[in-house]
Amino acid sequence: MSILSKSAPTRNPVLIPNSPFADTDDEDIEENAGLTIPVDPNHQLGGSVRRASIVCGSLITRSALISSSPLPPSFITTTEREQILEDERSLLRDNHILPRKRSIHGLPWQQRPHDATESDPLLPHAGSSSEDSEILAANADPTAKWKDSVEAGKITTTWQRETKVLARYSGPLIVTFLLQYSLTVASVFSVGKLGTNELAAVSLASMTSNITGYTIYQGLATSLDTLCSQAYGSGKKKLVGLHMQRCFWFLLLITVPIGIVWQFSEQILRPIIPDPELCRLAGGYLRVLAFGAPGYAAWEVGKRFVQAQGIFMASTYILLICAPVNALLNYLLVWHPVIGFGFLGAPTAVVITNWLMPLLLFLYVVLIRGSECWGGFSKKAIAFKSWGPMVRLALPGLIMILSEFVAFELLTLAASYLSTKHLAAQSVLATCTSVTFQIPFALSIATSTRVANFLGATLGDAAKTCSQVALWGSTLLGIANVTLLTTTRHDIGKMFSDDPVVIKLVADTLPICALFQLWDSVAAAAGGILRGQGRQRIGAWVNLAAYYTLALPFSFFAAFKLGWGLWGLWSGVSFALLLVAIIETVIIMKTKWHAMVSDARERLQEDH
Repeated sequence: MSILSKSAPTRNPVLIPNSPFADTDDEDIEENAGLTIPVDPNHQLGGSVRRASIVCGSLITRSALISSSPLPPSFITTTEREQILEDERSLLRDNHILPRKRSIHGLPWQQRPHDATESDPLLPHAGSSSEDSEILAANADPTAKWKDSVEAGKITTTWQRETKVLARYSGPLIVTFLLQYSLTVASVFSVGKLGTNELAAVSLASMTSNITGYTIYQGLATSLDTLCSQAYGSGKKKLVGLHMQRCFWFLLLITVPIGIVWQFSEQILRPIIPDPELCRLAGGYLRVLAFGAPGYAAWEVGKRFVQAQGIFMASTYILLICAPVNALLNYLLVWHPVIGFGFLGAPTAVVITNWLMPLLLFLYVVLIRGSECWGGFSKKAIAFKSWGPMVRLALPGLIMILSEFVAFELLTLAASYLSTKHLAAQSVLATCTSVTFQIPFALSIATSTRVANFLGATLGDAAKTCSQVALWGSTLLGIANVTLLTTTRHDIGKMFSDDPVVIKLVADTLPICALFQLWDSVAAAAGGILRGQGRQRIGAWVNLAAYYTLALPFSFFAAFKLGWGLWGLWSGVSFALLLVAIIETVIIMKTKWHAMVSDARERLQEDH
């Protein structure tokens, strides 16, 4: 019996009798956090679900994705299970195995007509009893119908269907990413008009806070993607809250050295940054920002607490509130003639927003949904000896995030050696390219999920079709981004700064930034396909090799030795992304999809 059959729980996951978590207490589960439940996916779309950790970048860095191992079906949340079942039924209807949905009212013009054949009855309702019986039989156990159809090779998909599905999956992600990134963009907008030094200082402060703080929080919190998901899927719901508490106390402990670094950041930056005024402004920004660090840590763990329960829209709802509030705070605290206090108003707005987000998430859990996994505060959460599984899972995620983010942050550091105006322009360029990246990044996540699901269901040809649609779709998105940045390059700088030199630097450098939008988009989609195939290590190594062995050395050489300035810094990145897009696309084109199906099944058997 498939775990997604009609005998599966309709509301909440239950403890599977033969699970290694059965008849165990919370401590036993913690020691066996990596174990999975031996179930047979039965060619289900949920046979290879990957619930990835999405990491949103700050001012300079882009978003990143830490792909988890395939989750066994018993760890899939109710929301994910329902989506998988609906996708299966939809494919069955497309392949004429299940009848299409009928209108609620049954009006003649709302029913799908069909061409008459010799076998059709002469009277309109003749044989309806037999047909209804077949329909009822088909709908009685759609999971069994799905399994039989997959084994018989009857399930195929089309590029039209995959286009619709990827668009549907990507839409909410695009909104969420843009909302979260708007929190940073608001600070750039508000501070940029104060002056060139202030705009450059925000860039410098963002680089420092990202490397020494935010990426550390995000990387360490990725441990909850595994621990909370497995605890919830095993039926030990209170353990989800316990894992969250442990991670929060862990991040709070890490906040102490982070806070010390931020408080003394001016002294730390002076030997590195040639302009002392920038160090003073950035140091002041970071000293204020430190007060919001615990709130940001609470947001990161709280977000994963609700996502492990399948409550994915909670963070989007909160961002829909916090994004406009943050924009208003930036105006009031930076520019308002009465209560505004200039440059330091921007980090103050960030601090308030960083505390507002976890507060609203707490109210959402208490008043709306998600409280069933909260068992109250526990002394077990502060027992250091029980932190082992969490730390072992957290460190690889931290290393992967830092290795990718540092490459882009170093461009900011390099720009500071050109001039303050170059650093200010770099801030604008990085913001623009990061905003445009959010759309193909969302597509890559949707593609990763869809490809993994198809491979888990042994539908290699369908996974290939989905991959082709994703690559073509990313190409179109890249062309759209190229067109957008090219046609607005003389106007974008004016939105952030009044300095004519900064505006000209932005306009002169945007063509190279616009050019690589095309292959940046394709590279994002290709990376999503590789993650869906379970070959995320290939993508990770290709990216790291391209950034550290090609992009950064060439960027520094072109910027300083050849005197290309910002053009040189971005040309190295552009060439590296082109190489990544070509290599990963070639790997995908040469993929033997039936072999990928076999690999997916082997991984699932190993996990089980």
